[in-house]
Amino acid sequence: MALVHLNNTEFDATIEAAPLAMVDFWADWCGPCKMVGPTVEKIAADYDGKALVAKVNIDQEPELAQRFGVMSIPTLVFLKNGEEFDRKVGVMPEAAFTAVLDESL
Repeated sequence: MALVHLNNTEFDATIEAAPLAMVDFWADWCGPCKMVGPTVEKIAADYDGKALVAKVNIDQEPELAQRFGVMSIPTLVFLKNGEEFDRKVGVMPEAAFTAVLDESL
């Protein structure tokens, strides 16, 4: 599955349907978000069929940001069977994100 942009309406159903997910909480105006964006896109391609990789724009979906307690962006939340098990905040190398996914596959 390619990179998916989620909104509040479809979030729960999409996440529950995926055994493993990585969700990037971001905003258009966020410089660090723009830096991590290409990494998230690459991970989405590399993990196609293994994990759901999604993005949530916090300006358009503030309810989701609040629900997950997102205080800084980018925040990448990792979910297994719909339950959060890890998160990374800020710009990090690709390996920081893929290591979490690989441990859960």
